[in-house]
Amino acid sequence: MKTMTDLSALEALYDTASPASLDKVARRITPLYRQWIEASRFMMLSTVGPEGTDCSPRGDDGPVVRIMDEKTVMMPDWRGNNRLDSLRNIVQDGRVSLMFMVPGCKNVVRVNGHGVLTADETITGQFDKGGKRPKTVIVITVGEAYFQCSKAIMRSGLWDAGNESGAVPTAGQFLKEMKEGFDAVAYDEGYPSYAKEKMW
Repeated sequence: MKTMTDLSALEALYDTASPASLDKVARRITPLYRQWIEASRFMMLSTVGPEGTDCSPRGDDGPVVRIMDEKTVMMPDWRGNNRLDSLRNIVQDGRVSLMFMVPGCKNVVRVNGHGVLTADETITGQFDKGGKRPKTVIVITVGEAYFQCSKAIMRSGLWDAGNESGAVPTAGQFLKEMKEGFDAVAYDEGYPSYAKEKMW
């Protein structure tokens, strides 16, 4: 397989970037980008560090991030699997990309910037949910914000498809594939109750 190593050769294969793809970029959270982000309960967090890249889903029962001002957003790190892949990357590198999604909407909004991690109780306490607080909060300085055109979601029919969960492996089946003798059925049946107790 011949691979690309020259930027000019790559660029020669494609047309010039459309003006709209450049005009849409904001260097801050504008009022309309704020409206979109505050409607989003689900996003993907991408980070990079010495050990590689990571992309992690993040979700909440309200806005997945809190906008502090036009250049700053904060994201609580609610309870997860404790692998800390994203958090380790942020501590060591800081470059972050966020992709906000809203069910039924064919566009997505992307934010690129720099993140830092804090366990300061004056910050984590702002996200209290019935006595539960995140151990850390990611504070992101916005470098740029822009919407992604809808072609990928249109091509995939993401929001048009029905429930396809029966066509793919379950979490328990993935674990059983990696660990002989693992009880996939018991794991899958018990997970909703387990997760409910550890959601925040």
